[in-house]
Amino acid sequence: MFNLDDQIALVTGAFQGIGRNVAESLAGAGARVVLADVQEWTDEISDLGMGMYGVKLDVTDAAEIKSVIGKVVKQFGQIDVLVNNAGILRDGLLLRMKEEDWRRVLSTNLDGVFLVTKEVLPKMMRKRYGRIINISSVVGQMGNPGQANYVASKAGVIGFTKAVAREVASRNITVNAVAPGYVATSMTEELSEKAQEELLKMVPLGRIGSVYDVANGVRFLASKEAGYITGHVLNINGGMYM
Repeated sequence: MFNLDDQIALVTGAFQGIGRNVAESLAGAGARVVLADVQEWTDEISDLGMGMYGVKLDVTDAAEIKSVIGKVVKQFGQIDVLVNNAGILRDGLLLRMKEEDWRRVLSTNLDGVFLVTKEVLPKMMRKRYGRIINISSVVGQMGNPGQANYVASKAGVIGFTKAVAREVASRNITVNAVAPGYVATSMTEELSEKAQEELLKMVPLGRIGSVYDVANGVRFLASKEAGYITGHVLNINGGMYM
């Protein structure tokens, strides 16, 4: 089940956390996966083993995106699965938020989804097949104080997902979003112990989610078995938002 043999997947923001585990999950299902991230790798495609390849990519740079996608398609011939995961935080109450922090978060978290999807989409349309999965967040659905920029970007990802899903459905391309809740990552580890305790109280299942919970959801939406699901937001949040 959920076999991705012969599929080529591109995952942005894949150096660590959710992105890295998503990439490993897709590779474990048989896909060849390109891990794209702004750090670590060179701008050439590096063989990481286990069906994974690393490439440097800044999702806010349209010229770099065009160049990198071109190299990926030249080497592998296609891109079947795109996971838009790259994202950053620049938290602060709105009255104190710097315009730079607002723009930086929207540029990475929302503009990046637009730019990468726009570059990959023609390849999928020619093949008449594709799976696009955009990583949103529970806060994009319910709001969160001190994160107006992040919340706006993640809510925007949901709207973008639904619009594009309608545009490309006739080409057998599905576009879905995954909205993780409170998940243990390097980002959430930076929260104070009190903040983590308060978040946990909001989760009916009574536990923090894992990156594997999210990766499993993405793997399903990337599969042929999910072929009749599009424009959907998959909530992986332990009941935090219903």
